[in-house]
Amino acid sequence: MRTLLSQEELHAGVCRMADQIAACYQGKQLTIVGVLTGSVVLVADLIRLLDLPIRVGVIQASSYRGATTIRGELSINSELMLDISGRDVLLVDDIFDTGHTLHKVIQRMREFEPTSLRSAVLLHKQGRQEVDIRPDFIAFQIPDEFVVGFGLDYEDMYRNLPYLAALEPADIADHAQMIAEAKLN
Repeated sequence: MRTLLSQEELHAGVCRMADQIAACYQGKQLTIVGVLTGSVVLVADLIRLLDLPIRVGVIQASSYRGATTIRGELSINSELMLDISGRDVLLVDDIFDTGHTLHKVIQRMREFEPTSLRSAVLLHKQGRQEVDIRPDFIAFQIPDEFVVGFGLDYEDMYRNLPYLAALEPADIADHAQMIAEAKLN
């Protein structure tokens, strides 16, 4: 895997984004809702950097299933989400690719009538946007590559990498072999 962003670069970008968020919500209580599972690392870092009264919750949204890098049908589960009615809400996700996930999750969350609803993403993948929205806070712009690490996965692996890496075709083949060998043992 080729490193795109080091651990130090990721930390600096998250700090910059946290400063922007803090300035936007100064003097307000903020409800942060992370999109499971990719945003977990980002949410953990953000809440430690924000000196605001914060509530934290999650919503589940997924469009990738199994061994694929191709988006499928989006599934949203809001049963885990905090009550956001009448609250200032920041939706946090790992990556803004085509934008369909963020767009549909925002639509779903608006049904709960928050006072305000903004979004923050770690990554904005260049050249892939297919919707008319844009995240309010973006830590990094990246090229159109499949990435893992810092919460992002391939087949639920690599989320724990402290850096962001591009997953190359050879890496996918190595991963498939590792899974096959694990099933034999």
